[in-house]
Amino acid sequence: MLIIRDLVKRYGNFTAVDHLNMHVQRGQIFGFIGPNGAGKTTTMKIIATLLAPTSGQVMVDGVELQKDPIKIREKIGYMPDFFGVYDNLKVMEYLDFYGSAYGIEYRQRRRIAEDLLELVDLRDKKDAYVDTLSRGMKQRLCLARCLIHNPELLILDEPASGMDPRARAEIKGILKELKRMGKTILISSHILAELSEICDCVGIIDRGRMVVQGSVDHIVRRMEGEAVVRLKVLRDVDRAVKLLKEQPMVTGIVQEEQFLEVTCKGNDEELWKLLRTLVNSEIPVISFNKAEGNLEHIFMEVTSDEEVVL
Repeated sequence: MLIIRDLVKRYGNFTAVDHLNMHVQRGQIFGFIGPNGAGKTTTMKIIATLLAPTSGQVMVDGVELQKDPIKIREKIGYMPDFFGVYDNLKVMEYLDFYGSAYGIEYRQRRRIAEDLLELVDLRDKKDAYVDTLSRGMKQRLCLARCLIHNPELLILDEPASGMDPRARAEIKGILKELKRMGKTILISSHILAELSEICDCVGIIDRGRMVVQGSVDHIVRRMEGEAVVRLKVLRDVDRAVKLLKEQPMVTGIVQEEQFLEVTCKGNDEELWKLLRTLVNSEIPVISFNKAEGNLEHIFMEVTSDEEVVL
């Protein structure tokens, strides 16, 4: 769906995006991560046809940005980090205005607006003035605005910025529903734990370069080469620890009463063999869970500790 090859954006002597490569498949939610000033927003603005690249290629659904930016705009919906709203406009009027800008017929755009307000849970606010909405409601309204022309690719720059936990959960639910509807989503966020929950793949950018990209689990395995398993045993904790230490794949054990956190090398097949060893030795295992990859840890490992300011 989205292919970026050797993308470069320079401002004088400063390179904001440095030979960036990215591939987002159709139907994916792709998390775009990086420190402030790393080039995330610049890249997104280029994809949204708001900035011209210095060099490189951007293709959306087979259409090359430099050759047909108008066609690209038909295929994308862009939600910036900061956006303005028009005073003295009601919610339905706001969506109707943008629908008319896309040339959608009146009755059709009213029907679309009703459906989108249902999707973002703002139907009861359709007659409210936009400037009276909360921050979270405005974010959801802006997301609805991005969908008014039924784009195939959504570009969302910090859509949960400034929201409380409940509002962030609502946005997360909407994104999952959009994925179910077949939308492709490129999303940037500083809330890495939540990105790891909803994203199929992530890409980490630093100083304009893509440092690493892939699924969260794949990146964690690639960067760390180890997995963490948390288990609980009913009794015989000391015998379980002794048995685990004898296994060549186990590299570390942390014990807290009946709970054990085991660091080990190997894939899921090896983890299954480890569990089988415990059960065959009559260790009463109550729970055995592989810990989720720690995206925040990987982010800190692969990015610099210096903030770049444009």
